[in-house]
Amino acid sequence: MTIGQRVGQKRKELGLSQEALGEQLGVSRQSIYKWESDSALPEIDKLIALSRLFGVSVGWLLGVEEPPQDDGADAESDPEAGELTEAQLRMVEEIVARYTAALPKAKRRRWPFVLAGVVLFFAIFNLFSELNALRSQQGSISSSIAQVQNSVDRQIGSISSRVEEILKAQNSLVADYGVELTAVTPAHNTATFTVHAVPKTYVEGMTVEFIAENGEVASDRVAKAGEIGSNQRFYADLSVPLTDSITISALLISPDGTRQTQLLDQFHGLYSDTLPAVDVQSNFMWMDLEDGALVLTENSHERYLWTQEQIWSDSAAAIADVRVGLFKNRQLAAWAEPCEQPDSFHGFEDCSFYCLPELHLDLTAQDTVEVAAVVTDTYGRTTICQDVPYVPDAEAAELVHPDISSSDSNPANWHY
Repeated sequence: MTIGQRVGQKRKELGLSQEALGEQLGVSRQSIYKWESDSALPEIDKLIALSRLFGVSVGWLLGVEEPPQDDGADAESDPEAGELTEAQLRMVEEIVARYTAALPKAKRRRWPFVLAGVVLFFAIFNLFSELNALRSQQGSISSSIAQVQNSVDRQIGSISSRVEEILKAQNSLVADYGVELTAVTPAHNTATFTVHAVPKTYVEGMTVEFIAENGEVASDRVAKAGEIGSNQRFYADLSVPLTDSITISALLISPDGTRQTQLLDQFHGLYSDTLPAVDVQSNFMWMDLEDGALVLTENSHERYLWTQEQIWSDSAAAIADVRVGLFKNRQLAAWAEPCEQPDSFHGFEDCSFYCLPELHLDLTAQDTVEVAAVVTDTYGRTTICQDVPYVPDAEAAELVHPDISSSDSNPANWHY
């Protein structure tokens, strides 16, 4: 299970919408969506806040340890760590009682023994207090070590970055360059860049050609001769097909025909950022299976699905149509119809609800069940927005999240 799936699972268990969780953490709804879709990772302070809110460890959120067992807080997390617990108090009382019972029955002044028992009680109390103090000191030392390690890692990273920059500058063919994204036009499916480069070693008659390519479709490669200005500065405007991977390079051509290529910049996710998106969710987690089948009846609460529009890019196109369905191995099992918000749902502002029909869907251990939305924008482009997938747990006869999953927004990989 990914970090995003764990965050989504715990949020749903608490009955929180993405917007409500974002308000508690002081982040936007878009940030929560990106975390849960694994397109971004929460910062350290947000991971700590999530662990406290969900009642789990940071290690569990990161997938490096098992979920916590409900066996009570340990001494380090107990707010009354400096006091005896009920179990510790009972143990001390039992020690004192056994000591008193072992005293001779002859008539004698017992106050010295009672005093000894009291002294023993407080000695044990102080022992537990010292142990708790040692645990606290150990936690403080561990925290200090972690801070020192983080500081060293940051310094090493900074040094590595500077060394890399120096090496790049030494091996660069240009003394100065720049690439600026000036426009993204979804209507024409293009991205426009303004680029310039100054050759490090300029020879009279040298030319520079600017090239944009995505590394996938050769026909999408765009090349344009740069115009030369003052101080041997070559510049050009490039309008290229809009994709999620665009590389801008400068081809330096010497008068003798020598050709050398210098990478200038790379851009990722430009196309995806222009696509509209919705957060689609369901309540299939831990749903009981009937003889290995997913069964939805008229009264099934799990029939209801809901979506919420997500906007995190100014260049995103408007939504023209949304269809929500249930998919088995990314093959459509049933479309859901738009419906009113059920009375049992609260705190789902700005959400659109859908209802699946009654169905009986046979499943095997190898099958995956997903709820996904097919979103079409005003330019006729289509993308897939999906919920966290589910797989059958044969032993528990219920649906659970898989340990490993991946998202795929390409409609070509879905059948509907």
